[in-house]
Amino acid sequence: MTEPLLHLALRVEQDIFLVRQRGREVAAAVGLEHQDQVRIATALSEVARELLSGADGADVTFALDRDAVGRRILQVDLSPLRPLPGGRYEPKSGAVARLVDTLQVVAVEGDTVVRMSRRVPDHAEELTPERAGRLRAELAERAPGSALDELAAQNSQLIAALDEVRSQRDELAVLNSELQETNRGVMALYNQLTEELEETNRGVVALYAELEEKSAQLRAASESKSRFLANVSHELRAPVTAIIGLARLLADSASDPLTGEQARQVGLIRSSAGDLLGLVNELLDLAKAESGRIEPDWSEVDLRAVFGQLRGTLRALTVRSDVELVVEEPPAPATLRSDEVLLAQVLRNLLHNGLKFTERGEVRLRAERRGEQWTLSVTDTGVGIPSELHERVFEEFYQVPGTTRVGGTGLGLPYARRLVTLLGGTLELTSETGQGSTFTVVLPAGGA
Repeated sequence: MTEPLLHLALRVEQDIFLVRQRGREVAAAVGLEHQDQVRIATALSEVARELLSGADGADVTFALDRDAVGRRILQVDLSPLRPLPGGRYEPKSGAVARLVDTLQVVAVEGDTVVRMSRRVPDHAEELTPERAGRLRAELAERAPGSALDELAAQNSQLIAALDEVRSQRDELAVLNSELQETNRGVMALYNQLTEELEETNRGVVALYAELEEKSAQLRAASESKSRFLANVSHELRAPVTAIIGLARLLADSASDPLTGEQARQVGLIRSSAGDLLGLVNELLDLAKAESGRIEPDWSEVDLRAVFGQLRGTLRALTVRSDVELVVEEPPAPATLRSDEVLLAQVLRNLLHNGLKFTERGEVRLRAERRGEQWTLSVTDTGVGIPSELHERVFEEFYQVPGTTRVGGTGLGLPYARRLVTLLGGTLELTSETGQGSTFTVVLPAGGA
């Protein structure tokens, strides 16, 4: 502790008023706020009264010190004239301890001392040695007031405190009123939001029920469509096959000879019946794929054999002399676990589709191994497909409109994507108008 600012002797009842008065003066001199001045003065008078009756008085010392974290504090030590019972001190009123920052019993040079402190505001003027000296002199010269003066000061402080309490009470009443009004508004808003939420929930539940019903209807419609396609395809295959067989018999050299016009008409019948049989077969394949009746026959597939077969069978379909079919040799080892028949059917559809829509240039099939996946791509130099139609070309019976439209059912690409999905892979399209198209099949090397 630094050099004390003031010493006082507490011996008689009159000294209690003196201790309180000088305590308030010292607190004001070191920069404590008015409320803190009253608090520490009140605490001093209470502790002084108890020490006067329990220890015959005490010596009181005021000093400016610093706490454990280096902040300035006004510290007051009250050294009892005789030992405290058990060396301990407990104020009779618990409110005393709340008036100051610390109130404790400490040992100073073997003596038991009751010590209290109050923190000095940071903005208070620093107490230099010169200023401390002047302060000591002023406090020593200042004549203490009478008990009546101190009592009047206490009454004035009490009135000010009561006014402040009354003002705070009025402010609190206003705040409570505003809070109640706010609460009523919040409750009204909460009730409104609750009602709206319940209404929304009812709408969502109804929407989900409607969606479930629509989904069930769509599933039923899809199943009906698949059954219809399958039944119609089966029913059509027999008469179409019969038409093809009869036309073949009519054109057979062993039958009665036909005139030139008759032979031409029979050829048209055979060609039309062949196209119709192809359409029927595509419908039947699509119906099987949609109904889940196609089960892949998993085995080790050699891509070189598949590519060689496609090279031989599709080269004969290249009717335009300006279009070249290029089937690159797959890099070794060119094996993957898949269904050879279904995979060949997918690639045949993609190549056939490229040949139909390419007037000049090439249609190229190539394979590339990327980690645990195979990427099989069919690239053509045809007219290309606008970006907004990339997904629509995978819809059933859809064909890209325009002057380049050629014959077909629009079932090849949807069927190819379904087969690729069954094989555990994906089929994607990359294309721009006038820049050709690339259909990419990505399959796991080890199978689905």
